Amino acid sequence: MFVNLIFLLLVIGLAGLFGWLCYRAIRGRKLWVKIVGGLVAGLLTLLCVVVAVMGARGLGAIYLPGAAPAPNLKVAVTPQQVARGEYLVGLSCVGCHGAVGADGNPTEQPPLTGGWNIAAAEGFGFMGAMITENLTPGGKLAGYSDGELFRVMRYSISKEGHKLGFMDFLPYKELSDEDTEALIAYLRSLPPAKSAAATRGSFNFIGAVLMGSGMFPPSAPGAASVKAPPKGITAEYGKYVATFGECRGCHGPNLTGVEASALGPAVPNPRPTVSTWTQAQFIQTMRTGVRPSGAPFTERMPWKSAAKMTDDDLAALYAYLKAPVQ
Repeated sequence: MFVNLIFLLLVIGLAGLFGWLCYRAIRGRKLWVKIVGGLVAGLLTLLCVVVAVMGARGLGAIYLPGAAPAPNLKVAVTPQQVARGEYLVGLSCVGCHGAVGADGNPTEQPPLTGGWNIAAAEGFGFMGAMITENLTPGGKLAGYSDGELFRVMRYSISKEGHKLGFMDFLPYKELSDEDTEALIAYLRSLPPAKSAAATRGSFNFIGAVLMGSGMFPPSAPGAASVKAPPKGITAEYGKYVATFGECRGCHGPNLTGVEASALGPAVPNPRPTVSTWTQAQFIQTMRTGVRPSGAPFTERMPWKSAAKMTDDDLAALYAYLKAPVQ
């Protein structure tokens, strides 16, 4: 935070310096000094002012997000809660927070010690460091209350009250209160495991400027309370399965695909393809990673996580993909 503030003050200082040079150039005696000096210094002044304004807006969004206080919450670590939390973690959290292998990529296996540098791996490391957290009690989890963990998942706000960059783009804030508490219960039940690498998520000044420019606008804030739809093989519950299964994080909020952007490459719309499959073919494809045509999924498709879903959840997801887009 302090380093980013220093950069902001430096840019403001440069804006003042170039503004003063522009003033001096315009008041110069020689015509070429007035024109060339005034133009160059004026453009540099304008550039620094724009960067300073966007940087200040971005830093405000990151460090002063207007977050509500963490709720006064104490989660009951019951066997039912732990089992549900384990199921949810196995479908989504383990993909990023699983132990990191020798190649620096997550193994998608416990322990949930994190350490994967998402920013560097996905090509936006120039914006800052986004290294996944250790979710066992051996990491920062031990210093968070249940209410603070709830706020992380629902609002993407850290214990310090700062906006968490990558988490804010994921749909976990749409998990029900009950499932969010189940995640907390499961994480509390884990044995402590130490991280091999430092874990952190922080924007640098470039990231703050891009955030302030609107290039990476924050997603809609989470609701104070969320209730899951009734369980069943329905499109309504299928959308909820797509939420906790992290399908919507890649394929878009309505699973209609995502165009290429600064955040990453294009992700296809799965609906036209799935509409040609039967429910049995869809479930078999999710279980094996191989389409009915015999073509395997690409490496970017995390089908091994989807393969852990129950048959009913996969059937509900299929119903959602076959239903008209709302």
